[in-house]
Amino acid sequence: MTTTDAQTPLDAAHAAMLAAGDEDGVARLQWYDRLAGSELFLLLEAEAEGERVRPRVFPVEGGAFVCVFDREERLSAFAGGAAPYASLSGRALAGMLAGQGLGMAVNLGAGSEMLLDAEAIGWLAGMLERRPDEVEEAPEEIAPPKGLPERLLTALDARLASAVGLAAKAFLVGVTYSGGRRGHLLAFVEAMPGAEPSLARLVGEALSFSGLEAGTLDVGFFRGTDPVVMRLVRAGLRFDLPEPGAPGERRAPGSDPDRPPRLR
Repeated sequence: MTTTDAQTPLDAAHAAMLAAGDEDGVARLQWYDRLAGSELFLLLEAEAEGERVRPRVFPVEGGAFVCVFDREERLSAFAGGAAPYASLSGRALAGMLAGQGLGMAVNLGAGSEMLLDAEAIGWLAGMLERRPDEVEEAPEEIAPPKGLPERLLTALDARLASAVGLAAKAFLVGVTYSGGRRGHLLAFVEAMPGAEPSLARLVGEALSFSGLEAGTLDVGFFRGTDPVVMRLVRAGLRFDLPEPGAPGERRAPGSDPDRPPRLR
């Protein structure tokens, strides 16, 4: 199998969804999850101008669609040769298209085609906006996490691996608060100033696409000098977040999920 023909993660999620059948909501959520986290190539009418893009729109009966692909080669094959495109994440694309009356045609001609109408795009954007509760109080009791499904831990690990430079580390623990409420807490240590909403959004995505309620997990932010941090270290499941790359690195349109490109 050549590189061009090799199955992509989105292909694999699509195949798993088809094999599971229409009644398997978890498999469908996992495909949407993979779409949101994938780098996608959006076919454009002309080259992007800064943060503004003009996608090529295909009107059909009852709606209109833009075309995206998870490989540049697939976009070129569909377009019949070299064509202008923007590279952006699925989550940024959903934020850009939501409310515009546009659907998304995914991987046309690649064997893993999916058509998402404008309503599905709105649903996806809404799922990506969900956030867990943020706690400000330190829990009274801290214990190792118990009973959380493996699919949530896998989703958290994948998302935090993409949170480059947003925090030093995170710890997942079981907690009891002063009023007696029990739950789980994902505690971020030394988050960058202003990074809290992005980190909470990533955790919300992991919850949403694992099929779990937002109330399953709280999020907290702590300084490295806070006394509670040593208790988190002793009891928690640790996640190390990647360190940032070179300062001043140029970012492409759509690389910041909290600032999707704008249509023009």
